Amino acid sequence: MGLSGCNTDLWVQPKTKTLEKNDFFMAGQSARPLVEGAVARGHLREDEVFFTGIQNGAWVNDLPMPVTEELLKRGQERYNIYCSPCHGMQGDGEGMITHRGLELVRPPATYHTDRLREMPVGHFYNVITNGYGVMYSYAARVEPQDRWAIVAYIRALQLSQNVRYADLTEEERAEMAAQEHAAAQEKDSHQGGAH
Repeated sequence: MGLSGCNTDLWVQPKTKTLEKNDFFMAGQSARPLVEGAVARGHLREDEVFFTGIQNGAWVNDLPMPVTEELLKRGQERYNIYCSPCHGMQGDGEGMITHRGLELVRPPATYHTDRLREMPVGHFYNVITNGYGVMYSYAARVEPQDRWAIVAYIRALQLSQNVRYADLTEEERAEMAAQEHAAAQEKDSHQGGAH
């Protein structure tokens, strides 16, 4: 009598497992195709500028977020990992790939040309996303927010290598003169000891 209350319905239930054969549907599979236009939660990309670098059919000139010290540090970190092997630590196209003698159809770009200094930031985002020339797409490796951080850091590199003397403050000019003087003295001391 005590066993008559046991039932296996809780253990053996009618169900299908993922990708299991199922005769109920015409395709013969238990898995159903996604409804057209379905977007995974958290992956709706409504912000055209943020996800493409394009607005009204043209590359954007401004980053879609404020440039902060934190953003630049993140951009530097990501740049050093993904970009510097080809483009170099200073963005001059002198990365280790070029120094290891690998034959490339075209050498990696230097960011310090007038053409690239004047290029809208959307261009750099687009190149990171879709690739350019022999550079492949980093869309699967670098998240959109990190792509923008890299773009911000590229702009910082460009500024660092293209500062006009007239734009420097008096203190910066004095520091620069002191550094040049120290470098000249060090060069003279090495040349004097070599004779």
